Amino acid sequence: MTQRILVVDDDHKIARLLRASLEQAGYQVFVAYNGETALHTLRRERPDLVVLDLMLPDRDGWDVTRVMRGDPILADTPIIMLTARVEHHDRIVGLELGADDYVTKPFHPGELLARIRAVLRRAQPGPASSRTIQVGEVLIDVQAHRVEVRRRAVRLTPTEFGLLQALAEHRGHALTRLEMIERGLGYSYDGIERTVDSHVRNLRRKLADAGAPADLIETVFGVGYRLAPSLTSPPLGGTEGGNS
Repeated sequence: MTQRILVVDDDHKIARLLRASLEQAGYQVFVAYNGETALHTLRRERPDLVVLDLMLPDRDGWDVTRVMRGDPILADTPIIMLTARVEHHDRIVGLELGADDYVTKPFHPGELLARIRAVLRRAQPGPASSRTIQVGEVLIDVQAHRVEVRRRAVRLTPTEFGLLQALAEHRGHALTRLEMIERGLGYSYDGIERTVDSHVRNLRRKLADAGAPADLIETVFGVGYRLAPSLTSPPLGGTEGGNS
């Protein structure tokens, strides 16, 4: 089935460029030039991914992201922010609001396409042979891209899920930020390491809100992150490697 992408940008020239590039790559593309139209299109068309400008004439991209992440129907839709705002603070805010990636203008269409493909791959269900990973009271269903804490579902973006999966699959070992990216996201580019901390903060908050220990993801100073050693052994009846 053809994957569907919503491009949200008030610059008609950029929107046309993106539409042509993405359609040539085989995607079905919708375009919105403001935030209200974007939200209406999201609810009507349910695209597989959104490329979202931040500086829009009505509801800006920050607000659109907040609405999406707070809506159970739209919360899992991947978001790539595409913006002229290049300050590090803006990048952190965007990622902590729930964006999966943050691309600054001017941009190369080929690089953006590569990032879109990577995010969409992370958002897709895994192979038919389901595998779950149990970490204390946290259950990670790799095939379904689902995380539960004490049977309570936790909504994660594809990027957050990929990083948590990488930590869980290498539990007991500290991973550098670059290792988390390569193993959890499957791609890397200049500067992405600086975004891992924002995604980890989101992961910690979401898991803790669902009842996971606050120290589930530990910072290993000078290295990166690991899952707390005291929680890395599956409890009796754990389902790692089993079928759901």
